[in-house]
Amino acid sequence: MSRAIVIKHPLVQHNLTRLRDKRTEPQEFRRVLSEVAALMIYEATRSFATEPLTVTTPVGRARGMKLRREVILIPVLRAGLGMMDSILQLIPHARVGFIGLKREEKTLRAIFYHKSLPKDLSRFEVILIDPMLATGGSAVSALDLLAELGARHVRLVNLVASPEGIRTVHAHHPRLPIYTAAIDKKLNHKGYIVPGLGDAGDRLFGV
Repeated sequence: MSRAIVIKHPLVQHNLTRLRDKRTEPQEFRRVLSEVAALMIYEATRSFATEPLTVTTPVGRARGMKLRREVILIPVLRAGLGMMDSILQLIPHARVGFIGLKREEKTLRAIFYHKSLPKDLSRFEVILIDPMLATGGSAVSALDLLAELGARHVRLVNLVASPEGIRTVHAHHPRLPIYTAAIDKKLNHKGYIVPGLGDAGDRLFGV
């Protein structure tokens, strides 16, 4: 679990508790999820590579820095959409791609139903966004696709993760950093995180 970073900031944990509460209605759930995503992205982008840049201010020259690589945000549909907008407000120059995955109820196998990505991801800092890391099957499928497109600088941002999901992801992508607000106890027989917060997509959109 050494590559799984739990963000323990008090505001992250406070908002996570509100999201777990089954009494939180979809409108409030959307707002709080957006808030917590913005807080988490500061930690997830801390290790972005930079390079020196000198600019001219109104009164002189100043040495600073700029990001070395372009940034692309890739939410996993549909629940990942709930985290994207607030992150995009903080990184407005980022490009956005989409991956659509659904899980077969019996086999829990992930199946693609949508892909909208650049053909070459090698020059990007890639942020893969999905609120829940449960079995890890969807994450591995998405990460395999990103690797096929040349992605070399990838990080996964989840609100809640299971130990099983983390192990599955790192069995296939051992160097991948995973940023999460919580590592919960286990999965149940249906592949849902316990205690988790239920189906993030259903709670986000009310259906």
